[in-house]
Amino acid sequence: MTDSNRILDRAKRTFELESNAIKNLSELLTDDFSHTVNCILESKGRVVISGIGKSAAIATKIVATLNSTGTPSIFMHAADAIHGDLGTIQDEDVVICISKSGNTPEIKALIPLLKRRPNKLIAITGNPESFLGSNSDYILNSYVEQEACPNNLAPTTSTSTQLAMGDALAVCLLEQRGFDASDFAKYHPGGSLGKQLYLTAGDIAKDNLKPKVDKNTLVKEVIVEISKNMLGVSPVMDENKVIGIITDGDIRRMLNQFDDISSLKAIDIMTPSPKSITSATLAVEVLSLMQNHNITQVLVIDQNKYIGVVHLHNLIKEGIV
Repeated sequence: MTDSNRILDRAKRTFELESNAIKNLSELLTDDFSHTVNCILESKGRVVISGIGKSAAIATKIVATLNSTGTPSIFMHAADAIHGDLGTIQDEDVVICISKSGNTPEIKALIPLLKRRPNKLIAITGNPESFLGSNSDYILNSYVEQEACPNNLAPTTSTSTQLAMGDALAVCLLEQRGFDASDFAKYHPGGSLGKQLYLTAGDIAKDNLKPKVDKNTLVKEVIVEISKNMLGVSPVMDENKVIGIITDGDIRRMLNQFDDISSLKAIDIMTPSPKSITSATLAVEVLSLMQNHNITQVLVIDQNKYIGVVHLHNLIKEGIV
């Protein structure tokens, strides 16, 4: 069996090397970084990011981060670029090339083609004196002293610094754009943040069953209605108006209180003036109401019209809780 301590020591060494390299980026930062941010902000095009090998994988992640934070971006593989994908680039785009050495054959073949175009070229490289660095408008130095790989070969520390540089770019750009949580939610409508900002009680209630009983409904039928609709609750109606609510808890308390329930009606055991919300109430506000009043269901009512029920389980399912 492999020695556990040796494994843990190697993991710790990896963390140490990579964290120190990322920390060192602050010392390598120059005005080229702020020039790059302003260049992208002033551009009317997209950010096209290219790389080869592991740098290409990092490029795709940076593209995803920029797109999700308000900077339209696209990935172009450096090898494919010289076989037709160069047509991806439009005149107003900003191009970022990522390469640790800055001297890979694919990058050296690509750079002269890019230099014929009007696009600004930014390098993310660990070698500012490289072919890539020497031919770029701005250089973002991602130098690392040593890879975490024990052979100092596999891109590990270097890809971590590239990724951190991309994150720093994205964060500075979103801050300069005034990109806030509501903007973020527009790009992540299916995420938990998006749901907190957009999902309403009406959105949830429309997908639930809609229990209801008349005030004169016998308790036996009330129990059937609550069980059938699987929400643990039913509003009590007087014609079209909600006048009360009956929950699973009300049923249990009734059974403890009465030996004969055959003649009891909904109005006899209901809780009057139940808590309610409107369809427009945000799901996150519904959760707050439930927590404040220690309840697990709430009625949705618009201008005295009963719309439906929201259950705590709905909020859990949607990731609000």
